[in-house]
Order: sequence, then C-alpha cells, then structure tokens
Amino acid sequence: MARDRREWACLPVGCAVGFLGDSLLPPMAAVLAVPLVRRLLAARLRDRERERRETAVIEMCGTVAGELRAGRQPGEAVAGLTGRDLGPGWSAVPAAARFGGDVPKALRRAGLQEGAEGLNGVAACWRVAVDGGAGLAAGLERVAAALGTERDQRDELRAQLAGTRSTAVMLALLPVLALLMGSALGAEPLRVLLHTPGGLGCLALGGLLECAGIAWTRRIVRAAEGPGRGRK
Repeated sequence: MARDRREWACLPVGCAVGFLGDSLLPPMAAVLAVPLVRRLLAARLRDRERERRETAVIEMCGTVAGELRAGRQPGEAVAGLTGRDLGPGWSAVPAAARFGGDVPKALRRAGLQEGAEGLNGVAACWRVAVDGGAGLAAGLERVAAALGTERDQRDELRAQLAGTRSTAVMLALLPVLALLMGSALGAEPLRVLLHTPGGLGCLALGGLLECAGIAWTRRIVRAAEGPGRGRK
C-alpha cells in the first residue's frame, strides 16, 4: 500500500516550497502533479511486471523441458507448475493439462498478457508435438533460447542508454540547483519567481520547457528500446 501512495509525496514538497516562497502556487502545482506522478509510477510497475513475466516464461520453458527429458509426460510437467510470476492468466494452463483440456488454447490466452507473449511460442510447440509427434522438449529449449537472447539484447541496449538517462536526470535537476545557489547568495529566487510578473512568466516557460525536455528524452529512449516498449 505504501508503494501505491508514493505520488502523494508531491503534496508535502509543494507545501514546503509554498511556505518558503509564501505562495499558494507550489501546493496547487503539487496537486496537479499527483496524477502525472501516479501515471509514471504505474508505467514503471508495468515494466517490472512485464520483465518478471518474460523471465518466468523462460524459466518455465527450461523447467518443463527438464521434466520431459527426465521422462515425465507434458501434462504432468505443466500441471505441477504454479506459475505465480506468469500472471493471473496462467492458472488455466495447469488446469487444462490436469483435466485434459485444450492446453495450447490456454497458453495462447495466457500469452495475451504483457511480457507473457513467449507463451504463444510454447503453444505452437505443444500443438506441433501433439499433432505431429515432434519433440516438445527441444521446441521448448529453442523458445527459451530465443527469448533469452532477446532479453540479453534488451539489457545490453538498456546499459548503453544508461548514460542518456543520467544526462537527462542531471539536466532536469539543474533548475533546482540554480534555486539553491540563488538562495545561498541571498537573491531570493522564490520571491522573484512567485511574486513578480516576469518571474511568473519565466516559471511558466521554464516549467513547459522542462516537461517538454523530459517527454522528449523519454520518447527517444523508448524508441531506442523498441516499438513494443513505448506503448503505455
């Protein structure tokens, strides 16, 4: 629950700035920032859940392939998996395997979740193994290898983009550093920004440019990560 309320930290920060600057504008801006911060936090949570499901699919393929190599039947190998990290859609898969249902259909349905798209490949391997007698273990190992390669490439790209992210964060924090330096020199930047027409104009323009810069940087990073990663 604490994680779900982190966006409300904007309010005390806005109230503190408003108190220091003797203005109601910072608290009002903080109220408007709450839904934006909530959306950003939700996007980060979706990213983490998607990555956890991708990893879970790879591990599931390896586990089932190992069980099959040990001599277990496909239905028995899948029925014993809890798949906690594979999302709520996974529960139908072991049930279908346990009671003789349509396992490929259940896999494709579970593969509709973000990050679980690899289950569509598992469903195809299962269908080919059932209809054509091909080895399911080998197919699952190939799916796991392909998904692992894709994940490694994405991690490498993310490491290459770390410098871009750090630069964006540093540039976004420069206005805060400027305010602190101005206050230390006795220039009263908050009074100028919040109580003079020129300061209000500079504050509005600077805020718009700051938001535009952050959005532009995020768009560049998302585009570099891949078209499927930028949709939120």
